[in-house]
Amino acid sequence: LTGDLTNFSTQGEFAAAQAWLRTLGPAADLTLSPGNHDALVARNAPDSFAPWREWMEDPGDTAFPAVRRRGPVALVNLCSATPTAPWLATGRLGDAQLARLATILDQLRQEDLLRVLLIHHPPTGGIVSKRKSLEDASALRALLQAKGAELILHGHAHEAAVSTLPGPDGAIPVLGVPSASAVGHGKHPPARWHGIEIAPDQREIRVVARGLSPETGAFEPLGSYLLDTAQG
Repeated sequence: LTGDLTNFSTQGEFAAAQAWLRTLGPAADLTLSPGNHDALVARNAPDSFAPWREWMEDPGDTAFPAVRRRGPVALVNLCSATPTAPWLATGRLGDAQLARLATILDQLRQEDLLRVLLIHHPPTGGIVSKRKSLEDASALRALLQAKGAELILHGHAHEAAVSTLPGPDGAIPVLGVPSASAVGHGKHPPARWHGIEIAPDQREIRVVARGLSPETGAFEPLGSYLLDTAQG
């Protein structure tokens, strides 16, 4: 999950989201990256993540990025959520988090793990407007071009998006999907989710898309496609 489980980041919303997360399965099987709505209130932002920590990190992690190793895959959980002025929905990673990310990506590469990054704000340009953008996206892109990753998952845009970023061994695929709770009226498309199948031996990623049908109220297949990921 790439964020925005709340609307106004109130304590009641965090408690309700925590209860909902527990219905989805064990925390070890679900990773959550917070969104801008989850940090809307400055006085709540640092402490209110506490109810969600078990979905954000494994024991021993104390700061973002948090790393969750799952077989041949490493989930690298970034936090771009930060309080903003009214009418802004920007995000920021900050120098400290970027520095830790560089070290983590090097370490995971040495372990020959397939590195999947989770972040709320899209790191590629042109997907959202400036007032909704990641403020230090250029720094993140430069870091990824040097250190690499095999897949980036983001939210925030409320639309399906497939793009790439340059990496040291080839293009890095970047995926976003519409909101999981969108009913499909107005300017945003209906809810969608992507099943991602990773075959680490072939370094191949298959994406299976399913979307909410306004007619039937059920999630129906939309198709599938392959992503090539270069890992040296």
